[in-house]
Amino acid sequence: MASPPFSSCSVKDAKVLMVGAGGIGCELLKTLALSGFPDIHIIDMDTIEVSNLNRQFLFRQSHVGQSKAKVARDAVLKFRPHINITPYHANVKDPEFNVDFFKQFNVVLNGLDNLDARRHVNRLCLAANVPLVESGTTGFLGQVTVHVKGRTECYECQPKPAPKTYPVCTITSTPSKFVHCVVWAKDLLFAKLFGDKNQENDLNVRSSDGASSSENVEDVFERRKDEDIDQYGRKIFDHVFGYNIELALSNEETWKNRHRPKPIYSKDVLSDELAQQNGNLEKNNVCDDELSVSAMASLGMKNPQDIWSIRENSRIFLEALRLFFTKREKEIGNLGFDKDDQLAVEFVTSAANIRAASFGIPLHSLFEAKGIAGNIVHAVATTNAVIAGLIVIEAIKVLQNDIKNYRMTYCLEHPSRNMLLMPVEPFEPNKSCYVCSETPLSLEINTNRSKLKDFVEKIVKAKLGMNLPLIMCASNLLYEAGDVEDDMIAIYEANLEKVLAELPSPVTGGTMLTVEDMQQEFVCNINIKHREEFDEEKEPDGMVLSGWTQPVSAAENKDKSVGNGASPSDALVTAVESEKNDEITVVSTLKKRKLPEETDISCADAEAKHQKQLEVIDDEDDLVMLDGDLDSFKKRKLS
Repeated sequence: MASPPFSSCSVKDAKVLMVGAGGIGCELLKTLALSGFPDIHIIDMDTIEVSNLNRQFLFRQSHVGQSKAKVARDAVLKFRPHINITPYHANVKDPEFNVDFFKQFNVVLNGLDNLDARRHVNRLCLAANVPLVESGTTGFLGQVTVHVKGRTECYECQPKPAPKTYPVCTITSTPSKFVHCVVWAKDLLFAKLFGDKNQENDLNVRSSDGASSSENVEDVFERRKDEDIDQYGRKIFDHVFGYNIELALSNEETWKNRHRPKPIYSKDVLSDELAQQNGNLEKNNVCDDELSVSAMASLGMKNPQDIWSIRENSRIFLEALRLFFTKREKEIGNLGFDKDDQLAVEFVTSAANIRAASFGIPLHSLFEAKGIAGNIVHAVATTNAVIAGLIVIEAIKVLQNDIKNYRMTYCLEHPSRNMLLMPVEPFEPNKSCYVCSETPLSLEINTNRSKLKDFVEKIVKAKLGMNLPLIMCASNLLYEAGDVEDDMIAIYEANLEKVLAELPSPVTGGTMLTVEDMQQEFVCNINIKHREEFDEEKEPDGMVLSGWTQPVSAAENKDKSVGNGASPSDALVTAVESEKNDEITVVSTLKKRKLPEETDISCADAEAKHQKQLEVIDDEDDLVMLDGDLDSFKKRKLS
């Protein structure tokens, strides 16, 4: 797709849009200001949390709870008072940030923390014909990429690793890794005890006999009015760590080739005396801040890097449960796990460890469990600073229209041939990209069974990332989201409930649908292919989309995990030392990128043991997701 050449612009005349004021954003704003950029606009919807302070150095303790964009502006103006910084405490997907808004900038710089927002910004930049400089970090790793319409690939030209997911059956029945135990403790047990009381999950199981189907069977998670909190805690403990494990063991077939778990009951690990002590520590826990209530403090345990014994985990479990019901009772029923909630982290850590002990999985410290539960890849501030510097370097090249020197730069954890920064030339646009090359997609779907709402939710929104879609079949409008006239709302809602073949303009095999997002000014054509049957396990959506940048599957990516349960993000490259041409290349999931000729590096060994893999994750924290049919278990990215 050809596009007109950009006119050169000096730094002192540039107007820049920054999206994200977090780990990368703080360093980027500081570097832009010190590099002479006079007019900077910042969009960020987040407020400052305590956990941000170790790497986002524009913020202080007194700023907790305030807007990141506004505080970052005020901090930088203290040492660069004569520049213009405009903050927006808002979501970049808000309607006010449309194509016309983006057109006013010379370059857009991303420091985002999720795939959805990155795709949205990419499409707005394409529609506005504004260059985009992308970035991401995880620990010591990071990357900066340049995306210019018609000259380089767009952000969506290449596949992105899919978020790490775990099958529900593995989580509930056959855990083999500590992360499985953490997800069980966080997304099932914690949610059941302290979240929505109406949700159903496998933790409700009471018996394998016919009595379990009786309407009068007591819900073990329901606390009776006259029930002592310590008795209730032991009842929960014995049910989830004892009874449920025994029930699982009754299915001999499951354990033929697996390690058999061991039921754990409170009487086996706690004496009556210890149990009573757990209930007599009220005075040690006087605290006005509910998020600072701590079972560790109650029990005199201080070091979060200690690995607790099974007895210590059991005491923490019971004490944390007691504290929730005595100190934070008003919150119960509406609580969700928060990595910054000390008591929640203590409860999840202890529950995960007890379950791990039952299944023969090594125990972990609270520090480690917190990292897994919050999917925290512990940030390295210097990596953020390096990446911010590289963003500014590429932004200056873009402003100068210095196309030949555009570089995608990857920051490595360990030197490869004395290199910690690996620059590679950008790809040209992918001719098969449905976003920047407008190549039609193909969708296999049972048009006699699938409803329009299935298509909208599973394809248009989930896979294509559209926010306000408009769907047309030939010249007939089937659905429109957003600001819709009142008399059309009922028609569109009725259409959503109809199967595709029964719509006013029937959608059958051979039909082409046009899907458009007015906010993104993005149009996509989809060829419909009717298909009768789908594999429920391999194709759970009941439809298969071809031609889009399908994320790398968990199976393909299994050897590339970060190691702490964090979700892989949206850039994946592998540095390979090539024996054939004595050069280092960077291999993406689709093709090879040659290093610039000026990089004088020789290499002698292309053995697999020398291959270095670079996974770049989001700058912020992700959530582990459960993969299965139980929608109530699925956890999405926090906004």
